[in-house]
Amino acid sequence: MRTKDYIEIENEFGAHNYHPLDVVVEKAEGCWVTDVDGKKYLDCLAAYSAVNQGHCNPKIFKTFVEQASKVTLTSRAFRNDQLPKFYKKLNELTGYEMSLPMNSGAEAVESAIKLARRWAYDVKGVAENKAEIIVASGNFHGRTTTIVGFSDDPSSFKGFGPYCKEAFPMHEYGNLEDLRSKVTPNTAAVLIEPIQGEGGVVIPPDGYLKGVEKICKENNILFITDEIQSGLGRAGKLFAHYYEGVRPNMVIIGKALSGGFYPVSAVLADKNVMLVIKPGEHGSTFGGNPLGTAVAVRALEVLEEDNLIERSNEMGEYFMEKLRSIKSPMIDFVRGRGLWIGFVLKTKARRYCEMLKEEGILCKETHENIIRFAPPLIIKKEEIDWAIEKIEKVVKALDN
Repeated sequence: MRTKDYIEIENEFGAHNYHPLDVVVEKAEGCWVTDVDGKKYLDCLAAYSAVNQGHCNPKIFKTFVEQASKVTLTSRAFRNDQLPKFYKKLNELTGYEMSLPMNSGAEAVESAIKLARRWAYDVKGVAENKAEIIVASGNFHGRTTTIVGFSDDPSSFKGFGPYCKEAFPMHEYGNLEDLRSKVTPNTAAVLIEPIQGEGGVVIPPDGYLKGVEKICKENNILFITDEIQSGLGRAGKLFAHYYEGVRPNMVIIGKALSGGFYPVSAVLADKNVMLVIKPGEHGSTFGGNPLGTAVAVRALEVLEEDNLIERSNEMGEYFMEKLRSIKSPMIDFVRGRGLWIGFVLKTKARRYCEMLKEEGILCKETHENIIRFAPPLIIKKEEIDWAIEKIEKVVKALDN
C-alpha cells in the first residue's frame, strides 16, 4: 500500500479530529522519520516534545524490551519494583518530595486540579465547592471537558459545554495586575504554562513568573506550572520556570518523561500538598505501572547522560540565529527558548508547512500564522544547516 491508500482508510474509518499533513510515517530513528513510500523527513515537531531524546532511542528501547519481558502491568492494589525507583529519581532530579504518576498530560493536569481543590478545603479553609483556580488567556492544558472549559480558544471549547467558568477565572497572560485583580478568598491556585507552546511558543514578560510566585505567597495560594511540553529540556533548562528562579508548589510533567515509548505523566509537589489526597480518593489503572515507570527512569537518565538539556540550549540559539538570518517580508519575528521556536509569519502558515513537507521537513502550524520548530534535542548543527536551506527555499518561493 502507498500513502494515498493509508489516507483513504484513515479518512473512511477514523474520527476526523485532526488535520494532519499527508505523510504516513512507517519508521523513525533519531531526528528522522521515513514514510511508507520510502521518503525521509527531518522531524521538527518531535511528537509535541514527547521524543526529546530522539525517536526509538536505543538506551530507552533496551529498558523497554527488558521490562516488557518481565512484567508490564500490575494493579496498584499491589506494589511493584519499578515505581519506587521512579519516585526516587524524580525526587533526586527535581527536588520535590513526592510525585503522583498518571498517563497522559491531561490526566496529570486534572490530578493537579484535584490536589489544589482538596488542599484549599482541608488546609486553606475555603468553603466546600467554592475553590477557584486562576488560569491564563491563551492557555492550553489538554482536551478533557474540565480543561477545555477554561480555554479561550473556540476550537477547543465550542460545542462541548456546559462549563463551570466561575471555578476558573481567567487573567491576561503576562499581566500581573490583572492576575492580582482576580484573586479572592476562594482562590486555591494559579495554573499557568511558563511558556505557552500551543499558543506559538509565547514567552511571558521578564518578571512575570516571579510576580506570580509573589502574589501566590502573599495570598496563601498554590502556584502550579504546566511543564508538559516546556519541561525536561525542551526550553533549554530542566524546567522553563528555572529562567526566573521560582519554585512552584506543583509542577506537571509528561511527554518526554518516557521518551515517546509509553504515556507517562506526573504531578510533582512537596508532602504538605501531595498528602491531602488519601488512599482511594484518586488513582489510575495504568498510572505507575512497571513498564511505564521503568521507561521513564531511563528516559530521565538519558537526558542527563547525553547532556540533552545543554544541547537544547546551544542548538536552539544556533537554530534561531539561522532563522533570523532569513530575509522575507512575510516573516514577522522569531522567538523561543532552547529548541522550542516560534517562527511567526505575517500570513497563514499551513502552506509553508505543506511545502516544507515536500522538501523533507515536518513541522506544524499553530494559530494560523505561526510555525513551531521543535526537533528532538539530539539534532546536530549540520542537520539544522540542512533544514535552514530548505526553509529559506520555501520562504523565498512563497515570497514570489
